[in-house]
Amino acid sequence: MDQLGVLLAGRGAIAGTRVRAALAAEGLTMRSLYTLTRLTDGPLGQQALIDALGVDPSAVVAVLNELENLGLVSRNRDPADRRRHIVSITAGGLSVLHTIEKLLDDADNDLFGALSPAERDQLNGLLLKVADAASCSDKF
Repeated sequence: MDQLGVLLAGRGAIAGTRVRAALAAEGLTMRSLYTLTRLTDGPLGQQALIDALGVDPSAVVAVLNELENLGLVSRNRDPADRRRHIVSITAGGLSVLHTIEKLLDDADNDLFGALSPAERDQLNGLLLKVADAASCSDKF
């Protein structure tokens, strides 16, 4: 079959399995990865994080609870407004992200080893274009 949707769905299933396995090795999910990644630019108010991720607040709170229990993020009261929580990635969270990057790079190399670096860049650009056109995002 040469329909793009079928090819992408088949390869996507394999990619999804490998990516989830890489994340699970560090106790993470896609949701926790997105959350940690959003925090690499600096601390955010919990509501700002919810807005940035564009998901139901209860989903973000559940992920933050998991990440906090793993020692990967911290939530502290905002000294300027005690009703607000400021969420920060911890040194452990940064370390786990670094490890995950290596695991995901290995998965990419396994999945896309037949492509040259230029072809990988082209595929990445094309997939981003499709995602943008379909109003997709990196939200969980």
